[in-house]
Amino acid sequence: MKKMLKILAAAGALAAVSTMTAAAGDISGAGATFPYPIYAKWADAYKKATNIGLNYQSIGSGGGIKQIVANTVTFGASDMPLKPEDLEKNGLIQFPTVMGGVVPVVNIPGIKSGDLVIDGPTLARIYLGEIKKWDDPAIKKLNPSAKLPSMAIAVVHRSDGSGTTFIFTNYLIKVSADWKSKVGNNTSVEWPVGIGAKGNEGVANNIGQAQGAIGYVESAYAKQNNLTTMRMINKDGKTVSPTPEAFQAAAANADWANSPGFYVLLTDEPGAASWPIAGATFILLHKQVKDAEAAQEALKFFSWAYANGAKMATDLDYIPMPAPVVAAIKKLWATVKDTGGKPIYTVSN
Repeated sequence: MKKMLKILAAAGALAAVSTMTAAAGDISGAGATFPYPIYAKWADAYKKATNIGLNYQSIGSGGGIKQIVANTVTFGASDMPLKPEDLEKNGLIQFPTVMGGVVPVVNIPGIKSGDLVIDGPTLARIYLGEIKKWDDPAIKKLNPSAKLPSMAIAVVHRSDGSGTTFIFTNYLIKVSADWKSKVGNNTSVEWPVGIGAKGNEGVANNIGQAQGAIGYVESAYAKQNNLTTMRMINKDGKTVSPTPEAFQAAAANADWANSPGFYVLLTDEPGAASWPIAGATFILLHKQVKDAEAAQEALKFFSWAYANGAKMATDLDYIPMPAPVVAAIKKLWATVKDTGGKPIYTVSN
């Protein structure tokens, strides 16, 4: 956790997060913790290039949705895409910024990243509280050569409204009928067992401190905190590791062009190389903005990020959006208007 805080603190443009007032001209946003590492990296580079900062509150997707609906920030951020009818009801547009993977992470003595394999049904049974120890026969069957201790499993989950939870539980409802009927899929659910932690940061911290723990975090948090990751068995029955290539494979079949409001889910995707728990992260913006100047600055920031931030994203194991999708996103931006009905962005921008 200390390492993560140092990395994020290095992004000076985000130093004002949550506790300080943003400087005049800075961009305000709030929401998902999933993309926080890349937004921090982009913000630092953008501040150096333009002297415009980003005041982003990493409060979880549920909080980001609430804040943009209440019009208290220029943009909201969520890993759970809103359905077209919800966008229309709240006068919002949404667009994806990057894609990534959610990975199961553990803290088991003697176990290193990649040592253990898990499948969806077994993961669901752990989170349902049915599998209570690491040497359970179901886990041993998947890992016959692993030295699994007779240690209690400490389940860790998100306590806040979380898009990462939405992605994780969306996967579980596809692989477990029991999970679908008993718990379901949302940014917040009634967890059968476990302890809650706030944000990807909080889950990463808890996993690092508690032996026997299992949790789920966005890949960048696992990487930056040196957490022990598990391999997974995907929809095609193949064992895959949480790599950028596996996340890219999961995203390969995404049909952005024919998805109203860019509503695309990337869990349990087919393909021998596909990582099973993947998703995009989204920005929410009002279609008619009260502060046109602030909204313009936000769109300039994301336009810059699409053009200049791909390597920064891949360095953190995120997948940049394909060029045709970015072109479609910018056409959507051209529909955003000020209170007088004037477009605030032109595609040539």
